[in-house]
Amino acid sequence: MQRIALFPGTFDPITLGHTDIIDRALDLFDEIVIGIGTNSSKTPMFSLEQRIQWIKDIYVQIPKVKVHTYAGLTAKYCEEIGARFILRGIRGVVDFEYEKAIADVNRMMDTKLETVFLSCTPKYSTIASSLVRDVLKYGGDATPLLPEQVLKHINR
Repeated sequence: MQRIALFPGTFDPITLGHTDIIDRALDLFDEIVIGIGTNSSKTPMFSLEQRIQWIKDIYVQIPKVKVHTYAGLTAKYCEEIGARFILRGIRGVVDFEYEKAIADVNRMMDTKLETVFLSCTPKYSTIASSLVRDVLKYGGDATPLLPEQVLKHINR
């Protein structure tokens, strides 16, 4: 049985914190699906197409990393794609409490679904997409926060 993990999020934009988690999880799973969830209550800064392209550009040399979009319940989407694992990054205690609650609900919905938490590498532990959007919105330098492929697009 293949070990497929879903790494869900909005990735608006994908940050070095996200890629840190993905890169470190590569040896743990046969396939990692980066699932860009659509949330009608959020207005993204970057288009869905742009976010998909950044992820494809970053992982072009790593075929076990896929990018999909989905709407609805994460547990249901895992069932659709055959994922038995949900991958989540943890920056600190507050993240853990929030993510554990979500993991508990997902596990209630599907008892075979496991959430795997990876703690962020310390140098990325303060990076959040919402903070990156603020830096970009107000003209700050996001170089230490974003992958090269994202920076190239933003700096045009």
